[in-house]
Amino acid sequence: MEQTKKYTGLYWLLFFVSTAALIAAIYLRFEYLTLIIPFVCTSFVKAMDIM
Repeated sequence: MEQTKKYTGLYWLLFFVSTAALIAAIYLRFEYLTLIIPFVCTSFVKAMDIM
């Protein structure tokens, strides 16, 4: 079976940026805080190569 190297660097970058945005939204009491959570979860799953 052939294995290919997957580049997950972009997903890690998106995860850290969206996590920082989530922390900032919590600190600033952003009204639409829950809109950031799907970006955090999806980018983490893609970075870990689960999906």
